Amino acid sequence: MKKITLTDPETGGQREVPVVEGGVKTERSEPVDRQRPDWLKAPLPTGGTYARLKGLVKELELHTVCQEARCPNVGECWVHGTATIMILGKVCTRACKFCAVSTGNPGGWLDPREPGHVARAVAELDLKYVVLTSVDRDDLPDGGAGQFSAVITAIKERSPGVRVEALTPDFQGDLEAVRTVLESGPDVFAHNLETVRRLTPRARDPRAGYDQSLKVLDYAGRYARERGLELLTKSSLMVGLGESDEEIYQAMDDLRAAGVSILTIGQYLRPTRHHLPVERYVTPAQFEEYRRVGLKKGFVEVFSGPLVRSSYRAELVFKEARGS
Repeated sequence: MKKITLTDPETGGQREVPVVEGGVKTERSEPVDRQRPDWLKAPLPTGGTYARLKGLVKELELHTVCQEARCPNVGECWVHGTATIMILGKVCTRACKFCAVSTGNPGGWLDPREPGHVARAVAELDLKYVVLTSVDRDDLPDGGAGQFSAVITAIKERSPGVRVEALTPDFQGDLEAVRTVLESGPDVFAHNLETVRRLTPRARDPRAGYDQSLKVLDYAGRYARERGLELLTKSSLMVGLGESDEEIYQAMDDLRAAGVSILTIGQYLRPTRHHLPVERYVTPAQFEEYRRVGLKKGFVEVFSGPLVRSSYRAELVFKEARGS
């Protein structure tokens, strides 16, 4: 297997990493994540609809992952009436090595006004599809599941036509917490596997786990099937952390075994020098191959591309999966 040498910009230390099929290598001895290829460049969001929504988000003091994570697709999603709202605060109790969210201990803090506040914001933003996500809240007995349930219920009561996707933490594998979220009636239950089994201990917080995530997804799928619900389950993978394509395909098999219907796959981009480096940039052609293989393995829909994120065009993914 071919290898390339990467140089740490801070220490000057060097290390060799394998060049995985489907990736782009560099001959220069500098971090691969400094050499973003052209296909990772996204147009700046513009237009009257985007500007109006941006103003409303600021006015309503809403926390959107779209803005705070500097998502390259924010303009495209907002124009189509989709936004990802982060509840349960901005401080995470975990410290995954790919994520730039602040880490700490919120001490059990919850905003009792949040369900009504988010429901009002969804209505005033005239959203058609909303993704609710959150930081990990291991400081709460239920991991924040009750707040997820309250927010979903408030949205559905105020805007019955809005589709709601719950992109949840793993609740430390507490299936009663998962049940609490499911009983509030989300249209999609999502939880991200993030990466392949081998890289999970390196990339994710020790309190997370590959099998723990699969257990959560499997329970959500079984819950829906046993009750005849039309709930879809969804997960997401990052590539570029050093995984092989074979490991990606194995992760697909594991997700299918857990009954997951929808899969999104996107390029990992290093948020700061303190996070894991990018080991390869996957080509658009290889992302297309991931989609082809995923559909062949039985996923109802696979969105796969360099700029795809877990909630990218979530309303379109939902429609494609539903065949409408």
